[in-house]
Amino acid sequence: MNPSTRRFTLQGPVGAIEALEDLPNLSLGAVPRGVAVIAHPHPLFSGTMDNKVVQTLARAFVQCGWRAVRFNFRGVGATEGTHDAGRGELQDLMAVIDHAIQSEATAATALALAGFSFGSFVVSHAVEALGAGRAPSQLVLVGTAATRFDVAPVPQALHGRTLVLHGEYDDTVPLVDVMNWARPQTLPVTVIPGGSHFFHGQLPLLRSLVVRHLQVQQTPAS
Repeated sequence: MNPSTRRFTLQGPVGAIEALEDLPNLSLGAVPRGVAVIAHPHPLFSGTMDNKVVQTLARAFVQCGWRAVRFNFRGVGATEGTHDAGRGELQDLMAVIDHAIQSEATAATALALAGFSFGSFVVSHAVEALGAGRAPSQLVLVGTAATRFDVAPVPQALHGRTLVLHGEYDDTVPLVDVMNWARPQTLPVTVIPGGSHFFHGQLPLLRSLVVRHLQVQQTPAS
């Protein structure tokens, strides 16, 4: 962990949830753009909040001035409970979102959601649960797990603030399955040429694409 990373525990639906918060380096008096909550890949396949893709997402948000909160789903690390195939994990994510927002000085804090693989599946249903009134201002889905899970569609109003990234040669979630999920929504998918599911050797590119998306979104229209 770097000096601006804080480890903490919050109360979840079935017990303690272990989490990390990465803070941006801001000038005196400046405040973060908002808080980004990031969900990790499948708990039964070694997915944790320390996954390299999850860390890369956190660094991208921090670089763009966001607080980044990542956490372990139930049954992972020091988080209590047992794996629940996405149902309980959605409850965990919602608890982290509520805690992250409530810990800010103002209720108007912007919320961003990001997920990798299984985490993207859970995040999609969090967007659905939040509804239009609490919709995130940014959404980043990486390696979207459209093969094995029922990933919820992204609301049309959120398309312009959504980045979907996928590796061309992802052998865990084939690109064709993500396209089949995205096509009915006319939701753009950014494909990283030669990319695998875990983006081996391409994490700097992944980070730069997320940063570019966030920077474009924060630039006022002329």
